[in-house]
Amino acid sequence: MDTIASLFSFITWPVSWVIVQFHKLYGAIFGDDTGWAWGLSIVSLVVLIRICLIPLFVKQIKSTRNMQVLQPKMKAIQERYKSDKQRQSEEMMKLYKETGTNPLSSCLPILAQSPFFFALYHVLSAIASGKTIGVIDQPLLDSARQAHIFGAPLAAKFMDTEAKVQALGASLLDVRVVTAVMIVMMSASQFFTQRQLMTKNVDLTVKTPYMQQQKMLMYIFPLIFAVMGINFPVGVLVYWLTTNVWTMGQQMYVINQNPTPGSKAQDHYLGRVLKSVTAHGEVRGRTKRNTIKRIVSKGSDRNDIERKFITGLAKLGFAAQEDGTVIKSDTALAESEGGAAQRRQQPKRQTKAQRQTGAAQQAGVKDTDSTESGSKTSLQKPDESQDDKPKPAGKPASGSSRQAKSGQRKGPQRPKHPSKK
Repeated sequence: MDTIASLFSFITWPVSWVIVQFHKLYGAIFGDDTGWAWGLSIVSLVVLIRICLIPLFVKQIKSTRNMQVLQPKMKAIQERYKSDKQRQSEEMMKLYKETGTNPLSSCLPILAQSPFFFALYHVLSAIASGKTIGVIDQPLLDSARQAHIFGAPLAAKFMDTEAKVQALGASLLDVRVVTAVMIVMMSASQFFTQRQLMTKNVDLTVKTPYMQQQKMLMYIFPLIFAVMGINFPVGVLVYWLTTNVWTMGQQMYVINQNPTPGSKAQDHYLGRVLKSVTAHGEVRGRTKRNTIKRIVSKGSDRNDIERKFITGLAKLGFAAQEDGTVIKSDTALAESEGGAAQRRQQPKRQTKAQRQTGAAQQAGVKDTDSTESGSKTSLQKPDESQDDKPKPAGKPASGSSRQAKSGQRKGPQRPKHPSKK
């Protein structure tokens, strides 16, 4: 770790300068040699860095969402060119270029934060060794070595020996208890941040290997930080715990205000928007108007949650407009009520047993009708008298008809032509 931190020694001067400036501010309030002054200086350093990284965080969110949307297409490319790795890579790069997606964008905040992290580690290691570094001269070094956070020096580590901890003016038990609690908190905040992203802000309609990878990282990252944390000084643990809490709060804000389409967070967010429209009769807030504007522009490509929201507006008598506002619409209300009435009039779906019973009953009714009609026909036939039937003129007797030659047509015959007599 010391070797890696030395690679970022070029940034130790600005990092130490920022810490000293904040120390002057907090030292005037809490005292120069207190752990509050030095601890809050590190926290303020984190806040300053994270504010500067907000544009990268926004870019990370967009890249992550684009990657989620592209997962089905990426999977199709992998299956289509699984025997040609070069063509597969070319098609992947082409897809990234067409959609404007950069797979490395999701790692930008961590990569941009790494130099400051290692520079702070280098500064605290120098303080633990009793060496001046950057703008931290000997008086500031002595003040930092005397600063304790809940009894643990800023430069102390969980794996330090008792002699080294005593040299910093603390006990080994205090150091290990404080560092252990901070490591657990750091790992738990990392786990909760990733879990919040997976359970609330992921499109549930898309099932891809990317989801499985993110789920694995949810458990792997906290373990990595727990193992690495035993070699971090208390000041670095303060830094990393602060940045995890910042990430968790920042992500929570983004999930509540700009959730991923198709996720549980979007369902909850649109539910809040619907309640707001119900209470005020209009859309309040630019973010909400932009959300409705995007939903309207999708048209038939809306997901189930967005269609549910539009239907909810119609039931209230509102129609969403292209500019993100809503207006009163009797037509939307009538269409909503008509659709609901039509749905209510539809017969309930019967089970297989009910359908079979109904078919058997219908067959029994048909058999009964046919039997009754047959009996009526048999009763009518005897009533008919043969004498009432008209007899054709010139018809021979019944006996002569039975004696007709074979091949001769029965009944009255047409007379032969005179030439053929």
